Amino acid sequence: MEVKAKKYLGQHFLKDKLIAEKIANTIKDAGETVIEIGPGMGVLTNYIKKFAKELYVSEVDLESIYYLVANEIVKKDQILGDFMKLDIAEMFGKDIAVIGNFPYNISSQIVFKTIDDRKYIKEFAGMFQKEVAERICAVPGNKQYGILSVMVQAYYDTEYLFTVEPEVFNPPPKVKSGVIRLKRKQNLHIDCDEDLFKKIVKTTFNTRRKMLRVSLKRLIGSNDFLKTDFYMKRPEQLSVEDFVKVTNEVVVNKK
Repeated sequence: MEVKAKKYLGQHFLKDKLIAEKIANTIKDAGETVIEIGPGMGVLTNYIKKFAKELYVSEVDLESIYYLVANEIVKKDQILGDFMKLDIAEMFGKDIAVIGNFPYNISSQIVFKTIDDRKYIKEFAGMFQKEVAERICAVPGNKQYGILSVMVQAYYDTEYLFTVEPEVFNPPPKVKSGVIRLKRKQNLHIDCDEDLFKKIVKTTFNTRRKMLRVSLKRLIGSNDFLKTDFYMKRPEQLSVEDFVKVTNEVVVNKK
């Protein structure tokens, strides 16, 4: 008996096996240990099993868990529970890969947790709402470039792989989906105060139509360095490296 998709969990079960295989193959060479988020009825899981030496699934839907175990897709000891509550460092303490057909309602939170756990999550791939996938991979100057773009690209190289039509899901979502892959950069840290970096990125993009000198003035007060031409730019014009530069200048000049 099939699992019924639950709207409150943001479930849309992938039913196209060719798409599932294509998604699974995005992390085929990522490493031995894989966590799949939201396996549902295991369409994607069955392809990951072909190459992952250690496979775990993160699932909160009891009906899905019963289905996966009853159909011998995974064993009980492979089921981890809510990904957002996992202590990746304590559980693994080594490089892993994360993949999934991510619930749209928590997809951004999953990405931010991945950034927090970047010491252990070497590679990350999967399916998002197309708009979110494009936002993660957007470059400076693009209208979709924002907080998510900068924070992810500070630590991961991003790649938009392909678009998926609604018809390959049950039930079909109202929007298209996009599959992306993130590969962790060599350096786990950026060359600035990372907490302040995050605060500056959020502050400037929350008033993205204003020049940097205006949004930063609200954060640090009036300061002569904000009068330079560089601070006449808007946040969507800045690269990750530019935001690092801004963060370091704020540290030096903050009163």
